[in-house]
Amino acid sequence: MFRLKWLYHSVATLAVVVGALVFAPFMAAAQNMKGMPGMAMPSDPAMNPLGVSMDRMGSGTTWIPDAMAIPSVQFSAADWHLVLHGFAFGQYDMQSGPRGGNQLGSLNWAMLMATRAVAGGRFQARAMLSLDAATLRDGGYPLLLQTGETWKGKPLIDRQHPHDFWMELGLQYEREITQNAGFSVYIAPSGEPALGPVAFMHRPSAMDNPEAGIGHHWQDATHVSFGVVTAGIFSKRWKLEGSVFNGQEPDENRWNFDFHPLQSYSGRVTFNPDSSWSMSAGYGFIREPEASDAGHSMHRTSIALQHSRRLRMAGQWATTLIWGANAHADEEGLSQSILAESEAILDERNTVFGRAEYVQKSAEDLGIAGTALTAADHGRFGVSRLSLGYIREIGTFGAATIGLGAVGSVNFVPSALERTYGSSTPTGATLFVRLRARVVAPHDMHNMQMPK
Repeated sequence: MFRLKWLYHSVATLAVVVGALVFAPFMAAAQNMKGMPGMAMPSDPAMNPLGVSMDRMGSGTTWIPDAMAIPSVQFSAADWHLVLHGFAFGQYDMQSGPRGGNQLGSLNWAMLMATRAVAGGRFQARAMLSLDAATLRDGGYPLLLQTGETWKGKPLIDRQHPHDFWMELGLQYEREITQNAGFSVYIAPSGEPALGPVAFMHRPSAMDNPEAGIGHHWQDATHVSFGVVTAGIFSKRWKLEGSVFNGQEPDENRWNFDFHPLQSYSGRVTFNPDSSWSMSAGYGFIREPEASDAGHSMHRTSIALQHSRRLRMAGQWATTLIWGANAHADEEGLSQSILAESEAILDERNTVFGRAEYVQKSAEDLGIAGTALTAADHGRFGVSRLSLGYIREIGTFGAATIGLGAVGSVNFVPSALERTYGSSTPTGATLFVRLRARVVAPHDMHNMQMPK
């Protein structure tokens, strides 16, 4: 049975990677459709309310710095402006120690955004899909010190869960009210409330890193919520938003919608002072998020700072700092997390990235409840992780690029956890091949010439 499961996930992984490579020429063909005459382009005032361009959009309704470029293929059809982007990683993951493991698998997602001018404003439909559930076995990929969600009715520990097939399915409308203010509405059967920072796979400082942060469930884990309604007001630099949403984590069936009442709520304020910076702060009440901890709700608070800049003609550098904290109804004090990460696309061939994290996790979080262990802060252990990675682009297909990469990590656990993890500094490494669209600078996109 084990060999059959391993074969299934290996074949699924191979199919995703090969399929992505086969799809690359079609991405190139779509790239050549840019700027078709008579099409609604992003320079249309109705498509950029108050001068806020689509380049500023992160995950859900978050903002990123205008100076950043997200890898994508953009083209037009009729009155629609279409954006296709996504990533496919084929990877071999190795985590050391008694809680580690090795796994061959694939992380992958693809997103299509269709935008057009409607009633003097910008209307956008989005669909974001992932086949992680078919290409990762045993409830996810090994990742030391990671926690959150369940597998076979038990909490996932030292593993990162796969994403649901329906990562996002939503509609957004933005329109000017006056010369200095506009409103926005976002409705999503699967989407992200106005709460945390940009989700890690959409953050320019983390987009080429195949690993999730170990503070994911302290910061941006609500990016897949099955039921979200968000309303906001914005100016060219500020945005204030509020959401009601379903705060329960997705269940183990990754292919369906897990609807529940919209009994959670959140608010977020964002400030982009110039093209290089974006700052946000959010708060939310999340009702019974974990199926394994029914009856207990939490309050989450987050602050995020993003910075970006261009590097010569073909590069860009993005850095993010995040503080996130959870307050549980059945625990004392705040459980806090800190993340600092950076990614530099040095040129068309070379990318480096890194991440440093500190998270306070309970004995229950780490699956060691009931032992004789003690922790310094309200029964929590401070655990840390440092990682560094590199990618070398080895080939291009028009709008797509293929890179070979590796990321290595060192984890730091307190002495009370050394026996559990086999060391005070357990390590990990992942080797991978990555396919995504090439980066096109925002100013290049805006200044594209229409064909005559």
